[in-house]
Amino acid sequence: MKALEWQGNHLLILNQTRLPFEQQFRKAESYLDVADAIKKMEIRGAPAIGAAAAYGFVLGALEYQGKDEDLSEHLKEVRIVLEGTRPTAVNLFWALRRMENKYRELQDLEDREKISEGLLEEAHAISEDDRKMNKLIGEYGNEVVTDKANILTHCNTGALATAEYGTALGIIRTAQSSGKKIHVYAGETRPVLQGARLTAWELLQEKIPHTLITDSTAGYLMQQGKIDMVIVGADRIAANGDTANKIGTYALAVLAFAHEIPFYVAAPTSTIDLKISSGAEVTVEERDGAEVRFFAGIRIVPEEVDVYNPAFDITPSKYITGIVTEKGIISPPYSVNLVKMMVK
Repeated sequence: MKALEWQGNHLLILNQTRLPFEQQFRKAESYLDVADAIKKMEIRGAPAIGAAAAYGFVLGALEYQGKDEDLSEHLKEVRIVLEGTRPTAVNLFWALRRMENKYRELQDLEDREKISEGLLEEAHAISEDDRKMNKLIGEYGNEVVTDKANILTHCNTGALATAEYGTALGIIRTAQSSGKKIHVYAGETRPVLQGARLTAWELLQEKIPHTLITDSTAGYLMQQGKIDMVIVGADRIAANGDTANKIGTYALAVLAFAHEIPFYVAAPTSTIDLKISSGAEVTVEERDGAEVRFFAGIRIVPEEVDVYNPAFDITPSKYITGIVTEKGIISPPYSVNLVKMMVK
């Protein structure tokens, strides 16, 4: 189950808007194809977006037919277009910085083919790094998962959201494979239903016991004592630990705090952005109101109804029990311990 795969001279992208009932693939042969797939959420999840953007940068180099001296300007435009697709997920910018830095190392080569080969190697390395980081996140996160735990998760943070394996869902997969008898409550995640369409489907494939709930059911489950811990992913983590994640995460964090339930964020260190001091500096993407006005292609409200559709919200660090990374679990105070972890 791969969200994306490089095949010779193009990127094959699993169209996640068609799941779980249809496995449709997009053959991305240009950086504009990749940008369009990211913008339309055919590929989504911060780590997967970063990997896709890296391959988009490669495609930008491969398709260039102009003068050698103008290649740098072309790739700058490629980066700008790809960065403009989803403004919240920091992995996108992290991956493109790596690709641009790699190009600077290669740009003195006179052989354009060798430049493209070097860029492709870097894109492969970004994907491989993500796979390795996810496995380590799973191992560290498993340390805080107790046997017979009832785990609430939100959105989709599995193999579909990453290069492979998953972050929050990777912890759940590791706990299951280690022999722990766990049960997962998956929030549906309105308005695009990543939890219902994707997470429940992944859990089904992995034969992990689970129950799908509406987003508004979470608080009642906590009140009933049926949730032992919450594990979510992240799209950007500020230097003070404030975390941007799929809309609805903040509400779950506040509910967990009120019910004294541990709340963990799982993310690779590539999602940590020490350049911003708090969540107030995160640009929160606002998406088209059509995602709310329509359901499965059917209009459910009058056209005149105003819609506010932020894709993400910000969870203050005071509600977060720990941040699980490939380097270990970070505990408060985050403004100190995040920096310590990043320089390891």
